[in-house]
Amino acid sequence: MTILEKWGITAIQLTEMLENNPSLRGMMLGYVAEHKLKEIISVIPGVSFITKFDDHNRKKKGDLYIVYKNRAFNVESKSLQTNMIERDEESGEWIGKAQVDGSDRRDVFFSDGTKLNTTLLLRGEFDILAINCYAFENKWNFVFARNCDLPCSTFKKYTKKQRAKLIASLIPVSWPPKNPFRSNLRSLLNEMVIAGLGQNPEKVE
Repeated sequence: MTILEKWGITAIQLTEMLENNPSLRGMMLGYVAEHKLKEIISVIPGVSFITKFDDHNRKKKGDLYIVYKNRAFNVESKSLQTNMIERDEESGEWIGKAQVDGSDRRDVFFSDGTKLNTTLLLRGEFDILAINCYAFENKWNFVFARNCDLPCSTFKKYTKKQRAKLIASLIPVSWPPKNPFRSNLRSLLNEMVIAGLGQNPEKVE
């Protein structure tokens, strides 16, 4: 039995609800994107394990945990901000921004002894950022970048050390992708394995 049958609504009614409630549509899009991303990763040769940790497990950072060529990587999945999308009529290039932060605030400690309560994500908190570009062309294209290549926060009220550790909350994204993003996750994983990045796979119950 499908959820539509359980709730006693039609596909058209569900579509209308999503169209009329942007927050609901955005939340559902994020979960669909995770599902699509998992499908993409699962067919990459060399991927031996993939799982999604509980959303409320703060000890497990990243939306998907994967093992590739005996190295483990945490992949963070994010979406474009639909109200920030433009298309260059001359080049045909799509330009937008993705909101790359956490869903809740927590205390973050820095090497200079300071502390912040923030939703911003950290350098090293996950390994790979995956951004779905569905909002550009209504196609499930993704772009990928290493955590360490993402831009830092530029908020002037933060100290220099804090800014260096915090990832910017809005990150420019284009299609076709530009540095530091790429569309081929397998090539990125290969480079990271060669560079000795990733972790030793842990036992997952």
